[in-house]
Amino acid sequence: MTIAIVDGYSTGAALAARLHHLGVPCTHIQSQPDAHDFLSRTFNPGHYIRDLGFVPDPDNLVQQLRRYGTTGVVAGAESGVTLAETLSHALGLPTNTPEQRAARRDKHLMAATVRAAGLATPRTHLAVSPDAAAHWFAASGLPEAVVKPLASAGSDGVRFCRTPADVHDATLTVLNGRNIFGQPNTAALVQERLVGTEYYINTVTRDGRHKVAETWRYTKQIRPGAGPIYDYEEPVPANTAESRVLRAFTFAVLDALGIRNSPAHTEVMLTESGPVLIETGARLGGATSPAVVERHCGMSQTALTAAALATPEAFDGFDDRHLIWTGALRNVEFINHRSGRADRTAMTQVAALPSAVEVCPAVDHGDPLRPTTDLLSTPGYLYLAAESTEQVERDYLTLRQWERDGLHTGGLAVPAGRTGP
Repeated sequence: MTIAIVDGYSTGAALAARLHHLGVPCTHIQSQPDAHDFLSRTFNPGHYIRDLGFVPDPDNLVQQLRRYGTTGVVAGAESGVTLAETLSHALGLPTNTPEQRAARRDKHLMAATVRAAGLATPRTHLAVSPDAAAHWFAASGLPEAVVKPLASAGSDGVRFCRTPADVHDATLTVLNGRNIFGQPNTAALVQERLVGTEYYINTVTRDGRHKVAETWRYTKQIRPGAGPIYDYEEPVPANTAESRVLRAFTFAVLDALGIRNSPAHTEVMLTESGPVLIETGARLGGATSPAVVERHCGMSQTALTAAALATPEAFDGFDDRHLIWTGALRNVEFINHRSGRADRTAMTQVAALPSAVEVCPAVDHGDPLRPTTDLLSTPGYLYLAAESTEQVERDYLTLRQWERDGLHTGGLAVPAGRTGP
C-alpha cells in the first residue's frame, strides 16, 4: 500500500503524519511549480518516503505512481483536487466522478450543478468585467452581494458589497489579481449574500458512502467594504436538530457533485427557509488540529480520511450519528490589528491562558505582518477548551483585548502570571 498526496499542505500535512504513524508509505506531489508560502510552510518532508515535486508531464507522473505501487491518491489542499482526481482516474483507482470534475472547482458550475439537483444555492452571476458585474447587481434588487474568485479557498478575495460601485471595484480587484494558488482570476463570482447561521461540515466518502466527521458553527466578523474575518468556530453535536438537517442537505450536495471517494469541506448557511449551499471543496477542511478534535469527540476528518484510505474496516465501523462533544471547545483565529513584525514570543503568553490547549502560529518570528483581513493574513489560531463555556469566553475576550493592544507585533507586555485584562 502506498498513498500519493497532492499538495500535502495545511491539513494535508496532518493526513501525511497520520498515515506515517500508521506505517503507510506516502509519496508527495506538487500540482504546480511553486506553492504559496502560506501553504508550503506547513509541509513536512519527513512523513514521505519520496517527494516527486512538480512533474509537468502527467503521463510520466502516472507511470511513476504505477511503478511505486500507488493504491490511492488524495488531495492535501484545494489546489491539489483536480490533479489528484485526474491521476486516480488514469490509474484506475477509486475517485470522484469525472463528469462533475469541473463543478467541484469552479464555483459557478458548482452552484448550477447543485441547483439542477433541486438544492438551494444563492442567486449567482458569472462576471468577466466589472461593468457587467455592477449592472447585474443593480438589476437584481439584492440589498447586498458577495464578490469572490471562481476557484480559490478560505476568504481569499471575498468582499461584501452594498452598491453597484462596490461590486464594480471588488470585481476589478478579483480580475486584476491571482487566487491563493497563484492562478490568474479569469472571472469573478457575484452572489446574493445569504442571511442566517453559517456552518461547515467535514465529511469523508468511500465508495459513495458519506460520513460526517465534524460539524462546526462559524462566527465571523464583518467589516464595511471588506470580506469576512474568521473569528471562531464551535462544534455542533450530531444529535441536534440543526446537525441532522445539515447532514441530510450536505449528503445531497455531495451526491450532486459526484463526490464518491474523498474528504470534503462543505459550507452551508442555515436560513429561515432552510439550508443553502455556499460552497464545497473535495478535500480536507483547513486550519485544524486533529489531535485536539479527537480528544473532545473521538474522531476527526483527518483520522476518518486515513481510515478510508488505509483501514476501510475502521471507516465502515464508524457511526457518525452518535458523535458527542465533551466540554466547551472553541477554535479561535488570531486577528492582528497593526502592521509590523511578528512577535512569536507572545505565543508563550497566549499558551498560558487557562483554557488554551493548543497554539498554532502561522508565521515565524520577525515575519512582516499586516492587519488581518482574510485567512492569508491571520497570524494563526488556537484552541480553547474547558468544562465551562464561561472560562472559554473569558479567555477569548482576554485574547481579543491583547490583540487590540498589539499582541502579535510586540506592542503588548503582560506581567508574568497575569492572564487577564
